[in-house]
Amino acid sequence: MYTMFDMPKVLNFKVILEQDEEGYFIVSAPAIPGCHSQGKTYEEALKNIKEAIELCLEVADSDLNYKAKIDFEDAKKISQFLGIAEIPIRLQST
Repeated sequence: MYTMFDMPKVLNFKVILEQDEEGYFIVSAPAIPGCHSQGKTYEEALKNIKEAIELCLEVADSDLNYKAKIDFEDAKKISQFLGIAEIPIRLQST
């Protein structure tokens, strides 16, 4: 059982998922520079980005310049991302 003092910290990094033309899911963690991954399925992409985030945080432990570029404050916020929508706009030809 954990006490308040030895409880593990949890950071909630937001990720952005897109699906490419071939059906692969491309995922990135905007708060961590260069942290990207992909997967054939949604679930695989999330698993892979979790591993990528963990690896980036390991690098940050030994590279203070890289660590300074990570937005830890965003990861500490408790919020719920609702989504991104594409809004098609037909342009009038001129």
